[in-house]
Amino acid sequence: MSRRRQIYEGKAKILYEGPEPGTLIQYFKDDATAFNAQKRGTINGKGVLNNRISEHIFTALATIGVPTHFIRRINMREQLIRQVEIVPIEVVIRNVAAGSLSKRLGIEEGTQLPRTIIEYYYKDDALGDPLIADEHIACFGWASQDEMNDIADMAIRVNDFMCGMFAAIGIRLVDFKLEFGRVWDGDFARIILADEISPDGCRLWDMKSNEKLDKDRFRQDLGGEAEAYQEVARRLGLLPEDGEENAVLDLDTHRKKRGK
Repeated sequence: MSRRRQIYEGKAKILYEGPEPGTLIQYFKDDATAFNAQKRGTINGKGVLNNRISEHIFTALATIGVPTHFIRRINMREQLIRQVEIVPIEVVIRNVAAGSLSKRLGIEEGTQLPRTIIEYYYKDDALGDPLIADEHIACFGWASQDEMNDIADMAIRVNDFMCGMFAAIGIRLVDFKLEFGRVWDGDFARIILADEISPDGCRLWDMKSNEKLDKDRFRQDLGGEAEAYQEVARRLGLLPEDGEENAVLDLDTHRKKRGK
């Protein structure tokens, strides 16, 4: 990895120059952060699991016509992606009251919302990713109205698909975050889904027990973070049964120690 040119490092991933123009290599880290990186830690094997989970979901979304930046998975922690111009807006889709929505509006966590809510947040760590409205987006030119229409349409399609996918394996999709980017063809740009979809950016609860199977376990000091991520991957059919996932994660640890 040291021979490749690093393009960007975020809280959970590193982007490297890709093998062909217009491509990047996305590397998934084990680093965990919360509360705008005020809380930091490590979840062993998280990068491996998020790589597999995000690959699985992006591949499935492509089959229903959602355009994404994902090209293929390279190895346990890396995937080849299209290079995009990220729209500086985090799109949060909420089906159940939780997190900041519950705090802002005083709604009990776990309350089923009468309808799905889409919220927009300005991507700026220094400002704490503030909640914004359509008027802010239009005023400051962060995205055109046509682009926002495409983003909202895709967000609803992704939500409908993922709600069904997770419900089929006994998981309630409470809320989740999406990011989008522009792909340019001359003077024309189109919007595609970017970043990742994993337990890092989704609230996932067991339908029977309401056990949290996502990064809230890290945020709230519940423990069992790695096991929760493994459970999501196992239910999606991405890990073998009977604890064999530990052998997979041990192999990844061995490779990292060898510098491969």
